[in-house]
Amino acid sequence: MSKSTCEELGNPAESRESEALSLPAAGETKSPLDQIVREGAQRMLRAAIGDGALGFWAALRKVYGETREQRCWLHKTANVLNKMPKSVQPKAKADLHEIWMAATREEARKAFDHFVEKYGAKYPGASQCLEKDRDVLLTFYDFPAEHWKHLRTTNPIESTFATIRLRQRKTKGCGSRRASLTMMFKLAHAAQKGWRRLNGYEKIIPLLEGKTFVDGDLQDAA
Repeated sequence: MSKSTCEELGNPAESRESEALSLPAAGETKSPLDQIVREGAQRMLRAAIGDGALGFWAALRKVYGETREQRCWLHKTANVLNKMPKSVQPKAKADLHEIWMAATREEARKAFDHFVEKYGAKYPGASQCLEKDRDVLLTFYDFPAEHWKHLRTTNPIESTFATIRLRQRKTKGCGSRRASLTMMFKLAHAAQKGWRRLNGYEKIIPLLEGKTFVDGDLQDAA
């Protein structure tokens, strides 16, 4: 997945390459198994978490159009603070924490408005960087509260791929595409030995059943 700097640069080449990873090549025929996997993921993939990588979101919308989008708060915080003087960053960071740590979406919106009002005039770039992703930064409120820790940042994903990136840099590439994919698979397979269950994993069932969560709480069927 591309780093948040791609959001700043808006690199069209990077976007096309990322998008192509999820789409079949011209003339390629998908196997029945591919179709089953895709249809199953379409029903089960409730949310995707990522930074501002343009290609990733373009591919997601084409293949899994109903999947909810959640922007990574770690990347967003870094992007916003980079547009402010270092002397202001500690207070601004605390104000950003007030948004994503709020107990309800309404409280988060109030904290969001407070940040924009407080810093918008002096640091419009920082304010605009935050404001443009307002809705997709608060998607996690529609999921179980136990899952919020996992949904607000891509850190769990990136920590897994950190080992892969390190090995790739050390080996300076692995030759063929097949060799690279094999290396990635084996490293990820080894990394999963240290994984644990998601917090509130039992709440995944009502999610897949289409149950509604508001501010992290399961709503009564009535």
